[in-house]
Amino acid sequence: MDPLSPAYPVHMQLEAYNARDMDAFMIWWASDCQYHVFPDQLVANGAGEIRERHVERFKEPNLHGRLLSRIVSGNTVVDHETVTRTFPEGPGEVDVICIYEVVEGKIAKAWFKLGTVRLHH
Repeated sequence: MDPLSPAYPVHMQLEAYNARDMDAFMIWWASDCQYHVFPDQLVANGAGEIRERHVERFKEPNLHGRLLSRIVSGNTVVDHETVTRTFPEGPGEVDVICIYEVVEGKIAKAWFKLGTVRLHH
C-alpha cells in the first residue's frame, strides 16, 4: 500500500487495533482529532480522549476488526468492517461503517455507524 495514500493511516491503525497495540494505534490519529458516533455525536475530542476510550477495549482478548471493503475518495476513507468484541451481554460481533477524514497522513476525524450486535452462543 502506498504510504502517501489516505488509506495508509487507516490501514495501519486497524492493524494496531487488531494487535491491541495502543502506541502503534495512536500514532495514526492527529492530536486534535475528533471521534464521532454517526452522524454527529462527538464521543472523543483529541488523541488523549481516543486513547482513554480504547484502554479497556484493548484488554478484550477476542477484539478484532475484519475489513470487508474499503472506498477511498480524496482524503476520505470509508471502511465496512465486522468487529468482534466482548460486549456487556457477552462475546459477539457488530458490523460497522467507519468514515475517516485523513489530513497530512493522520486521521483528523472519524465517524462510526454501528449495526446490530450479534451475540455468539
